[in-house]
Amino acid sequence: MTTDRTTELLHLRPSIQANLEENPEHSPGHFQNATLRPILKFQNELLLQLYRHYLQKTKGSFFQLPPPKQLEFIANSIRSDLRLRNMLVGIVIGHFTLEEWEVFAPQEQELTKRIAHLLVQRLCDQVERLVG
Repeated sequence: MTTDRTTELLHLRPSIQANLEENPEHSPGHFQNATLRPILKFQNELLLQLYRHYLQKTKGSFFQLPPPKQLEFIANSIRSDLRLRNMLVGIVIGHFTLEEWEVFAPQEQELTKRIAHLLVQRLCDQVERLVG
């Protein structure tokens, strides 16, 4: 059962360009490039939709902000709204294999920060899709 889940999860992920050799295998940098980035790319549409829903629930103030303030809003919301951040991070963690979880768990704090940072980057890079 575990092998089937692992195989299916890994098969779903898109490949990305990353130099995996520049970081030791179980380092946060390697994990970020080998695991987090492909999962975020795979889950992109869901992440955008959830964040768009979050923006609508915040009474739409985001949509009246000038573009630089929108980017600040995204970063601040993921940093300060724990419920939102935990939901978004959970979407990523839910796509870990058991082996990846075993790498993640001892480094949870550092890797959760990396996930949040990557989420902010990804949403800011696609801000036009949030407002359009």
